[in-house]
Amino acid sequence: MEEERSESRKQARVAMLELANMISVPMSLNAVIRLNVADAIWQGGSNAPLSASQILTRVLPSGVGDPENLQRILRMLSSHGVFAEHLNGSERTYSLTDVGKTLVTDSEGLSYAPYVLQHHQDALIRAWPLVHEAVLDPSTEPFVKVNGEPAYVYYRKKPEMNGLMQKAMSGVSVPFIKAVLEGYDGFEGVERLVDVGGSGGDCLRMILLKYPNIRQGINFDLPEVVAKAPQIPGVTHVGGDMLESIPGGDAIFMKWVLTTWTDDECKLIMQNCNKALPEGGKLIACEPVLPKETDDSHKTRAILGEDIFVMTMYRTKGKQRTEEEFRQLGLSSGFRNFRAVYIDYFHVLEFRK
Repeated sequence: MEEERSESRKQARVAMLELANMISVPMSLNAVIRLNVADAIWQGGSNAPLSASQILTRVLPSGVGDPENLQRILRMLSSHGVFAEHLNGSERTYSLTDVGKTLVTDSEGLSYAPYVLQHHQDALIRAWPLVHEAVLDPSTEPFVKVNGEPAYVYYRKKPEMNGLMQKAMSGVSVPFIKAVLEGYDGFEGVERLVDVGGSGGDCLRMILLKYPNIRQGINFDLPEVVAKAPQIPGVTHVGGDMLESIPGGDAIFMKWVLTTWTDDECKLIMQNCNKALPEGGKLIACEPVLPKETDDSHKTRAILGEDIFVMTMYRTKGKQRTEEEFRQLGLSSGFRNFRAVYIDYFHVLEFRK
């Protein structure tokens, strides 16, 4: 019995050391993304195992670099399933796992890499040490306390960071919308679709291509956002404020919008959606959904980690919600029916008037 308790205490100490060193993961991911390691290994689909020295030759033509330090980074990320390590005698080589392949740039220039970088850029890292402030004083986001202004305002003043954020949203949105179009059929019969918070209109463009029954798409976002949106056949860009009103349509679509607002603000947004819909119309909201009980799955950890990101960066009172919490928000906003469809990292939440 004493041996079991001793072993348990030993494992507990190791587990805490793992948590204490967890900051090494985002630091190392940042490094391999900036070095473009994933594309160097992938090479159009070959994914042939490479040594750290061979990788450096591809990413740094000058040959200047430290293969030993790169190998240390690759080994650490291999322990988290980003790379697969192959040992041949004393030589270690690395290929991409399915997780690592999400960092490879596709034919449209998209990947999850900008999303990872956007979470790790300097402004965010300066805010991370102040996460405890969200507990002590929830009236102001830690990002604002560090930088003096909200994240979106800060980004708009810095073209490089704003461009990274736009790439990050596209890199996550495009594969997710592809998954939605494969697993959700709620756009059938819709003739006029409004995308709230649609940014440049990427999601709306993909939905219209799949569903020709949608004769008109309305890309609705802040005036300064839609002013830079590209022309898309069948899409009209409309500027406005969703807290005031929303253009009318047979269906309203939004992605990762409700998560960044308080319950009262969500209710106001959803009431505005309800007013803009005809009887039988629906709000289609794509949001991360918290499980009722906490577990150690990758999905739960990703959602809870994103919850801290929202708390730190955007809205201290914005939050991830359970399916039941979303259901209650819908009922209190005037929607009569609700259903949830799990798609990838997000759920499709359908609220029908």
